[in-house]
Amino acid sequence: MAEKKTGWLERFILRSLDTIEKQGNRLPQPVTLFLILIVIVLISSWIASSLGVSAVHPGTGATITAVNLLNGEGITRIMTEMVKTFTAFPPLGLVLVVMLGIGVAERSGLIATGLKAFVSSVPKGLITASIVTAGQLSSLAVDAGYVVLLPIGAVIFLGMGRHPIAGLAAAFAGVSGGFGANLFLTSLDPLLAGFTDSAAKLINPEYNVAPTSNWYFMAASVPLITITGTYVTERILEPRLGKYEEGTKSENQPLTAKEKKGLLWASISAIVLTVLAFMTIIPEDGILRDAKGGFTPFFVSIVPIMLFMFLIPGLVYGFIVGTIKSDKQISSMTTEAMGTMGGYIVLAFAAAQFVAYFGWSNLGVIFAITGADVLKSIGFTGIPLIVSFVLVASFINIFIGSASAKWAIMAPIFVPMLMLMGYSPELTQASYRVGDSYSNILTPLLPYFPLVVTFAQKYVKDIGIGSIISAMLPFAVAFAIVRIAMLIGWMLLGIPVGPDAPLQYVP
Repeated sequence: MAEKKTGWLERFILRSLDTIEKQGNRLPQPVTLFLILIVIVLISSWIASSLGVSAVHPGTGATITAVNLLNGEGITRIMTEMVKTFTAFPPLGLVLVVMLGIGVAERSGLIATGLKAFVSSVPKGLITASIVTAGQLSSLAVDAGYVVLLPIGAVIFLGMGRHPIAGLAAAFAGVSGGFGANLFLTSLDPLLAGFTDSAAKLINPEYNVAPTSNWYFMAASVPLITITGTYVTERILEPRLGKYEEGTKSENQPLTAKEKKGLLWASISAIVLTVLAFMTIIPEDGILRDAKGGFTPFFVSIVPIMLFMFLIPGLVYGFIVGTIKSDKQISSMTTEAMGTMGGYIVLAFAAAQFVAYFGWSNLGVIFAITGADVLKSIGFTGIPLIVSFVLVASFINIFIGSASAKWAIMAPIFVPMLMLMGYSPELTQASYRVGDSYSNILTPLLPYFPLVVTFAQKYVKDIGIGSIISAMLPFAVAFAIVRIAMLIGWMLLGIPVGPDAPLQYVP
């Protein structure tokens, strides 16, 4: 597995990735990137307005003209609405509210214990599949899967006499290659939906994108990624790695009686909360159904529901196992969770200003109308268009690791453009999430990539970045093929990607 033994294909791939890494490192940090984009938008608005740039909205027939944001009126609007633009930014409040609950569930130990129980309570024949699945589900706790599940996967494989690097790779494939796929809603869902909602309003101010907008598609992706990841691990990677000779077997530490008791009661509390949530919509006069019997109030309430679904089981678990003994600890846990969001809050401020200025200038709408007209004129529509968009997203992912940072840049351009071509914002977001996943495990620019190498070096001392990438390449290729094929099938069958989330956009 040493890097010096790689073949010509791997050497070519590694040289290419070295070039990508070098060029990617030259990119500014996401906040700086948004500040640069803001300057570009402001200058472009002045130039476009001076040149009289305009476009005819295909839905309303109205002429949309570029607005100069560098004149007196524009600067006044920027200054007077800066605070409002930030505080009203859709993803900001949604993510912070969810993180209050996740912070308690994670710091009480519930998340780590749940993942450990999940992968250790299944038959040996299903252990690979359980690790890949657990990797996908770990996004419930944001990035906890990298820290918790990767070493657990390696230890479990070692304890079974299998190569620990294969266990680590299977976990890495699930956590990062299957990023976003989950049976449940996570903090990523309201985060991306907020950007998509803002972008969709450039075309239709009345359009709303719910946090549940990709739930069906992402939940259905879980078994597909599990099967694919299991096949690659057992049929491709393990035969290539061979038998692990270094060290001795190491059994994974079983759950203690107290941890089992805490997990049991936390699970019971989660079930009770789930039943209560459904009771708000099952009756026709349910408190979270609107006057017409629709489920809009429930979908709008998804974020608070997610808060309690993490918070209460986390509290129950913490009180039972002793990780929570007072209200001061609870306050400390939520404070720490908010502390980890400091970087995101700064990023959200810059992103909010960029999205707002882009909308105020009308450049987003004009660009979308012009781009849609060009694509229609050359006949580039349908499945080839969506697949190309997925590939563009995966390519950009190599350079910019943050899913929210990428989408904040891409959404104001691609969501309106594809809406004008008849594709819903929800479909565009789902396509982006496919492209934003499988290339994660190939880029050294992933923030957690050094951690993966560190975990791997515990078992193979001379293993390096090249060896990790060569091990993960089969996963990336396989995930790309099956997820793009799934997206194509979804479009051909016309299946909604989420509740009230059709594939087509009808003005």
